[in-house]
Amino acid sequence: MQATFTVARPGDAERLVPLLREFYDYDHIPLDEPAARRALAQLLADARLGLVYLIELGGELVGYLVVTFGFSLEFKGRDAFVDELFLRAEFRGRGLGGRALAVAEETCRAEGVRALHLEVERANTGAQGVYRRAGFKDHDRYLLTKWLD
Repeated sequence: MQATFTVARPGDAERLVPLLREFYDYDHIPLDEPAARRALAQLLADARLGLVYLIELGGELVGYLVVTFGFSLEFKGRDAFVDELFLRAEFRGRGLGGRALAVAEETCRAEGVRALHLEVERANTGAQGVYRRAGFKDHDRYLLTKWLD
């Protein structure tokens, strides 16, 4: 059975929220659900910000992929982030993660993106292997964040 990757629309938010909960729980990320819902609604309503893909297998929603767009002088133009990639536990190890990364790359090429980035938890060595096999390289840098609100 082949997975389908469909661009999510605003009406898909309610289908996505349970998966967000699973992902944030899996990665031990605190979830402010009202804020996450607002951010998701904003992203789903404006493709200039990025795209969310529903990953379905046999009509069942098994995961999602979020690609967001930016711009970088260092990377010579438009760049993007695989902001989130989540597959339910029982669907991992089937090549869906690699396929999702290929969809992200195809999307970025079509959008004129020159560099695609992602971040991964240091302890998530399984995902790191998937990402490295897809051609992602470690820049030996730290991602530092300052919250502005």
